[in-house]
Amino acid sequence: MRFSATKPAKRVALVAALGAGLLTATGCGYINAQQTAHTYSASDGIRADIGSVQLRNMLIVTSGTTGSSSSADAPGRLIGTVFNTSGQDITVTLKNDAKTVRVNVPKKGETDLSKSSTDTILPKTGAAPGAMAKVTVTAEGTTQDVQIPVVDATLPEYRSYVPTPAASSSASGSASASGSASSSASGSASGSASASGSTSTSGTGSASASPSATSSR
Repeated sequence: MRFSATKPAKRVALVAALGAGLLTATGCGYINAQQTAHTYSASDGIRADIGSVQLRNMLIVTSGTTGSSSSADAPGRLIGTVFNTSGQDITVTLKNDAKTVRVNVPKKGETDLSKSSTDTILPKTGAAPGAMAKVTVTAEGTTQDVQIPVVDATLPEYRSYVPTPAASSSASGSASASGSASSSASGSASGSASASGSTSTSGTGSASASPSATSSR
């Protein structure tokens, strides 16, 4: 004798089959965390938070070449975006061994370094392409060392940011001009002091000569 499955049993089997199919189709969402639910830097750059300041997609694009021992001394351009989440304007400084860059960021705003009028060209990158360069960032009285990746013109999206020889020379000249002005001022002050001493000595000699002339009479 043959028995046919009852309707309730068929319904249970159908629901189980549908549930298994649905779980298989959407298993990625159930088992793995959705990447779009996390904040991340959608480029080769890095991110860092310093108080109310947020650095995003920070990179240094260098004119150096991969594998060259002198690439660390080649000029590079800082690019990326600096966000200010506070209610007041902030000046952020980014410094390496060759230069200090000052970036003004408006309150509740942002400054895109690739579009800003701020000179972000470093006379020396500090690392070869593919390596990380140390940049000291200061904001709101807090200082933090940030390791920023260095890239070259291998990828076409970065070629327009490679420092040109003229821009690199200008950046290097600006950095050395500060030292020259300081040395010049120091030299002028020293010269003035020396001239003052000569005048004083001359005056003393003249004063002592007068009694001699009187005794002569």
